[in-house]
Amino acid sequence: MLSLVIELKTPGEIDAIDAAGSVVARILAAVRAHAAPGVRPRELDALASDLIAEAGAVSSFRGYHPSWAPTGYPAVLCVSVNDAVVHGIPGRPKLKEGDLLSVDFAVHLDGWCADAAFSVVVGSGSVADKELIATTEAALQAGIDAAQPGAQMGDVGHAIALVARAPGYGMLADHGGHGVGRSMHEEPHVPNEAKPRRGLRLKPGLVIAIEPMLHAGGRDSYRHDRDGWTIRTSDGSRAAHAEHTIAITESGPRILTLD
Repeated sequence: MLSLVIELKTPGEIDAIDAAGSVVARILAAVRAHAAPGVRPRELDALASDLIAEAGAVSSFRGYHPSWAPTGYPAVLCVSVNDAVVHGIPGRPKLKEGDLLSVDFAVHLDGWCADAAFSVVVGSGSVADKELIATTEAALQAGIDAAQPGAQMGDVGHAIALVARAPGYGMLADHGGHGVGRSMHEEPHVPNEAKPRRGLRLKPGLVIAIEPMLHAGGRDSYRHDRDGWTIRTSDGSRAAHAEHTIAITESGPRILTLD
């Protein structure tokens, strides 16, 4: 059996990731403020690109090429709209009143990475969409609260799923969070659904991204667009995504993607 190579970070390294996380938080706040009916997702991407340069950071997304993708990722943001769950490539079609917008973003600063995501309704939206987003954010917070030193990774996934499943929402099957550090995706995998008291023991110094992805339709299945990147719900229902990078510390979880 292969053993996972998991690098625990020192307090100084966690502070360095926190600095990258502050950049992520500031840029996501600017993107959120700029998102409005009539704005093109590629305009949001251009804004983020300019702000990355101003911060002296580097995009973690642009050029990223995992083995399953047909090409390197062409943008600095993932902008997913309505039934797109994650990995949406920012395009030309304008955002419309009531669209459900999810934005995922990561940067490297001085060699360290931080990763976060949010969902928001563009303009005035439906109660159903707002409840979906609120539940996704609550599931994220539940996962963070469960990430205590001495707990196990299954406790995180169990806490997320308890919140997500209660209203009948689906989740993106086989997807979840991940370790973060020098690379955007490191070990370990962070499940969005798991049995409690199972899996990796959480130790101080572990840095992970927790990211629930919920579907209003209740199904866990999905499909890829022809671009090979965008993941959509298989039933066309709307989706929401929320993410923070956190560190496990002696005193509990520390959120690193706050301004």
